[in-house]
Amino acid sequence: MSFALGVVLFAAALLLSVAWHECGHMWAAQATGMKVRRYFVGFGPTVWSTRRGETEYGLKALPLGGFCDIAGMTPYDEIADADRPRAMYLQKPWKRLVVLFAGPAQNFILGFVLVIVVGAIWGLPNISQDPVPATVAQTSCVPSSTTYSDSAEPVSAPCSGTGPAGAAGLQPGDTIVAVNGQSVSDFSEVSPLIGQGTGPVDLTVQRDGEQLNFTITPEPSTVVVNSAGETTTEQTAKVGITFDPPPSITHYDGLAVIPGAFAFTGDLFVATWDALLSLPSKVSALWTAVTGGERAADTPVSVYGASVMGGQAAERGAWSIFLMLLISINFFLGLFNLVPLLPLDGGHMAIVGYEKARNTVRGWFGRAAGGPVDYLKLMPITYAVVVVMGGFMVLTLTADIVNPIKIF
Repeated sequence: MSFALGVVLFAAALLLSVAWHECGHMWAAQATGMKVRRYFVGFGPTVWSTRRGETEYGLKALPLGGFCDIAGMTPYDEIADADRPRAMYLQKPWKRLVVLFAGPAQNFILGFVLVIVVGAIWGLPNISQDPVPATVAQTSCVPSSTTYSDSAEPVSAPCSGTGPAGAAGLQPGDTIVAVNGQSVSDFSEVSPLIGQGTGPVDLTVQRDGEQLNFTITPEPSTVVVNSAGETTTEQTAKVGITFDPPPSITHYDGLAVIPGAFAFTGDLFVATWDALLSLPSKVSALWTAVTGGERAADTPVSVYGASVMGGQAAERGAWSIFLMLLISINFFLGLFNLVPLLPLDGGHMAIVGYEKARNTVRGWFGRAAGGPVDYLKLMPITYAVVVVMGGFMVLTLTADIVNPIKIF
């Protein structure tokens, strides 16, 4: 029951995020003197509506998004003669840009507010992509086995002795810069390089400004992982090194959450931008997931898939994860809408920018400003973008149905 309620709740939160996006367009248009004829949540037949001033507000039967109808968004919109001076396409470029950017800005604002909420209650995860040097915290013996589970700290078998690294002379504070001649910049790169070897490993470390080389023979160890009711076992090799990475969750006291939220938001913008740029490369991974292969955890999800993940979080009572999913989607929605392609907001912004640049150049040569861009000439490109986006959405939805991502 809690899972189904979580799915419905997350889907409703996504719908409200889209409605909030459209509020940004509406409020900015009204503030800059444009006429907003309609603001509706949903599509299809009207369920309820009311008129306040010159704007009709309402709900439609299909809760699949929402829209804000601004008079004269393009020269081809039907518009009453009395409203023509207020047509959006006739307004100054800065006004049009403000209205177009206001939608994505609402997603960023909502995301930031939720970041503060999560940070104040649960703390914020460390998603910084800056490398953490592989500085040794301590050396120890190598346990014969270590068991990891979703809900508990790792449990290692008892062991004794100094361990291979300590016996070889490594000391706390040494920074490993290379394993078997392969340079490392982050602590997470060390263990895989050591574990994949079959014999002695050569470690290059920095100590007090001096570079030292050590040859160490790893000891075998078994890694047991209990996750989602399944147990997997892997044989690896270790040398008995412990690192002290930054905490996975940063907690804040009082108003300290504000600068922490700004720092986290910056990291999230970078991660979201990287995810946006990598979208084309995810097509093959999604196809692999659809055709029976393993579903990569970093592949995109549809609204359905995100709602299911939200339901999983609600079922476990993991409301911080629930909200982090919503935050991530709002930031992605905001950035995605700024892509300079029609029919996205960024496409309309690109047209405004082109018209302004064109008219500026014409003014240099004493020529009158040109007319509005002919949207009809851009329709083939727009249709192509819609088809590609639609195909990607269908592929993502199919992957979420036949091979969903499980966060627990």
